[in-house]
Amino acid sequence: MRKRTSNQMKPEKSLLPLKRILAIVLILFIIMGMIGVMASNERLISVKIVLSSGYEMNVMTTSSKVSDILTENHIIVLEDERVTPKVDEELSDDKTITITSANQVELAKENYFSAEEILQSYTSIVEKLITVQETIPFETITKDVSNGSSDVQNRVTQIGVNGIREVVYRVKYQNGEEIERTEVSSTVIKEPVNKIVEVRTVTVTSRSSAVYVGEGRWTYSEADLDLLCAITAQECSSSYDGALAVITTACNRTQNSRWKSRGSDPLSQYEAKGQFCYSIDSNWKRRLNGNYASYVKQAVLDALNGKRNHKYLSFRGYKTSGSVNIGGNWYFNVM
Repeated sequence: MRKRTSNQMKPEKSLLPLKRILAIVLILFIIMGMIGVMASNERLISVKIVLSSGYEMNVMTTSSKVSDILTENHIIVLEDERVTPKVDEELSDDKTITITSANQVELAKENYFSAEEILQSYTSIVEKLITVQETIPFETITKDVSNGSSDVQNRVTQIGVNGIREVVYRVKYQNGEEIERTEVSSTVIKEPVNKIVEVRTVTVTSRSSAVYVGEGRWTYSEADLDLLCAITAQECSSSYDGALAVITTACNRTQNSRWKSRGSDPLSQYEAKGQFCYSIDSNWKRRLNGNYASYVKQAVLDALNGKRNHKYLSFRGYKTSGSVNIGGNWYFNVM
């Protein structure tokens, strides 16, 4: 009885290992399939493609070479287009392919600076306030009083004088060099005086025709008066007082016994040898025909009518002991 029972159970024991083997094989197939899918998913990447028109597209690919990705997406690069990275290169880390045309403006390249240049740019800036005096140029005003005459001459009726202004600037320095200047304030110290030029008709007069009598003693023609004014202006034309001081000197000499021998009237004193500019140089000639300020003529006329502004008999262009400055000349009496 026992042997018979043993023979009947033997087929069941042989089937059990076979089932286990089939189960294990099935599990292995499933695992290998999952590994294959996972490996395939790891190779799939997202790439951005920027066309030369500016259009952007995102594509999925397993390729890393630029040419392959472009081919997969049916993108043809024209002759005048450039690809970044290059067609035969691998994708860069930003996973972007950019196509640009030749007429597109390239981005400026980055500038690289050395450590020394960077440190120098951080050098401290020194700021100072400075005060300077600047010239205010005078203007020239021309007045035509010729009434359309073709025979005209220019006559300066007022000499131009530059003005002065005081300006405060805020100045910035870096490495000892000025890098910025900003005006803070400005104050006019001296206003400019405009130069006035009159265009007049030329008047020809005879030296012998008497048109002016001074102090009841001195008779001058218009030409004589013009010569007096020209010499006076050459000696000093800075101001009315300066011109009056020159002609006053000549008038004073006519009343002094020591100088009277050189002339009994101001013009004769002017023409005396070695005294005034008349016999020293010829620069006074350029002032003839009214080329002097109107106040010069007024000073001459006032002096001929008796006006004086000092009692001196001589003057120089530089200071001497006991001399007095009038209009830029230094006046004194010879002891």
